[in-house]
Formats: sequence, C-alpha cells, structure tokens
Amino acid sequence: MRKRDLAQVMAIEQEVFPEPWSRKVFVSELAQRRGREYRVGKVARAVVGYFGLMLVEDEAHVSTIAVASSFQHQGIATLFMLESVRLARENGVKRVTLEVAVSNERAMSLYRRFGFAPVGVRKGYYQATGEDAYLMVVEGVDTPAYATRMAGIIGELRSAK
Repeated sequence: MRKRDLAQVMAIEQEVFPEPWSRKVFVSELAQRRGREYRVGKVARAVVGYFGLMLVEDEAHVSTIAVASSFQHQGIATLFMLESVRLARENGVKRVTLEVAVSNERAMSLYRRFGFAPVGVRKGYYQATGEDAYLMVVEGVDTPAYATRMAGIIGELRSAK
C-alpha cells in the first residue's frame, strides 16, 4: 500500500466498515517503516481490497482486512490471509491475533480456516455500534504443521479454479 492508493482504500473502508479508519490513521501506519506491513490487491489499476499487519517480536496482529463488496466471495480475503501469514512467518512470528465483530460470522469462518480460535471478548470494542469483538488467536504459525495447513488452503484455491 502506498499513499497514492489511499483514495481507493478509503472508498472501500467507508463501504465495508461501520466504523472506518480515517485517512490520517492510514497515513500514520504507512509512515511506520518498521513493524508494519500493508498490502493492496488490485485488478488492473483498481484497488479491490487491502490488509494490514503489525509485527511485534514473535507476534503479529492483523490490524485490518477488507475487500470491496463487488469483489467479495472470490477468494480475495483468503489470499490476503495467506499473504499476511506468509509475511508473519517470514518475520519469525509464532502467534497471530486479530479482532472481529461477534456478529461477523463470515469473517470468523475465514479465520477459523486458518486456525484462529476466540480467546476472549472485547466488550464494546466497536464504538460506533457498541458491538463486542472476539479476540482470535492462532499459535504455532512457525511450525511445519502450520505450513501444511497453508499448503492445503492453497491447494483448495487452485482446485476451485
């Protein structure tokens, strides 16, 4: 993700989140050269989605992930999760965390596919709606067993084409 992508990122952010990040938050995150990875997915020159990853020692946190509604249900979020876990593993991470709205069953299904499990609830996490969020964690992303899980997901994507 680059600053030049932010107009399109912000359009998706406004479209898919009831409590969107501001442009200022994205600019601040992109300015942090260490410990952050932000990527966009494009079709032609159009940004169709993005994700952000915060890296701290042997832990990573998926800070954001979004796909434009017109490109959902095409496996893009799965590709973003594969890439975020690949980046985490490349950086020596052992555990990945994220928050998800308790009502977002579709997202939780995706995260469970990657081995995430809820370990707690953040009460009132989403201020705009007052909704709680699950804190979800996957441990052992640095292990051969997890590499096998990722290979299985990649295989499923390839066979679905």
